[in-house]
Amino acid sequence: MQDSTGTSATPSLQDYLQLHFLVIIWGFTAILGRLITIPAVELVVYRTLLASILLGLICFYKKKELNVGTSITIQFLLTGGIIALHWILFFAAARVANVSVCLAGMATGSLWTSLLEPLVQRRKVRLLEIGLGIIAIAGLYVVFRFEFTHALGLGMAVISAMLAALFSVINSRFAHTYDAQVVTFYEMMGACLSASVLLPLFSVLFYKGEPINLVPVAWDWLWIVLLAWVCTVYAYSMGVSLLRKFTPFAINLTINLEPVYGIILAVLIFGEKERMTPGFYAGTAIILLAVLIYPLLKSFQAKNIRQNV
Repeated sequence: MQDSTGTSATPSLQDYLQLHFLVIIWGFTAILGRLITIPAVELVVYRTLLASILLGLICFYKKKELNVGTSITIQFLLTGGIIALHWILFFAAARVANVSVCLAGMATGSLWTSLLEPLVQRRKVRLLEIGLGIIAIAGLYVVFRFEFTHALGLGMAVISAMLAALFSVINSRFAHTYDAQVVTFYEMMGACLSASVLLPLFSVLFYKGEPINLVPVAWDWLWIVLLAWVCTVYAYSMGVSLLRKFTPFAINLTINLEPVYGIILAVLIFGEKERMTPGFYAGTAIILLAVLIYPLLKSFQAKNIRQNV
């Protein structure tokens, strides 16, 4: 059964488990961004290049139809450009501030989705989604208030979350028509091209004439391969596929759990560098409150609708 947005009305338990597993993987992405030594733009170039190569091989081996038409191909590539900007800001935020602040900023994605999804899908704004998004922003305010020294990194993460919400909503329209791996293949190509074009610009604006660092050190290769093939090819393709069963808002609201998974992993790996003030954790708890109450409110709302029919 499908609702008015074309997504499955009753995702299975396995769907929910897959979604939470993906959130754990995405939470680990920020940690990999800290472990890799090359700058954010170069990192995105390598990530998307390796992902494109593997996805191309997978599509060739599975004999997937890659001819989707010029117009759709261009849309996929442009969406990839949005993804590139999202990842550049995401990794930069983790370095300018730290993993915890980066993930807290990303938790605003649900609010951005509640605003962008009605515009793209041409449906009415849902007050429940707006309300939960505002709760997430309230939590972000608490984080910002107690972690003002990380304002730049937090701001970059919030913009990154907005871009993530945008491409999630766009992909929700592609997911019902095109194969998830084909969509991801073209979008990774678009992201790689966009990051490559941005590389000289970022060099002039931010590197102050320093040479571009295109050669990862030994351990970087391992982390980049994990980032490209596990956190991108597998997780991103699966995320596009799950858009057939969940709304973009439901997915991005669940992604608000990313700070919990990511911060736990970050503290275990980086130790004291990731320990924050009590205010930070209070703000994060407020953000996560929206995740916990959404299924309850959604169920209560659906029950009232059935009773009134």
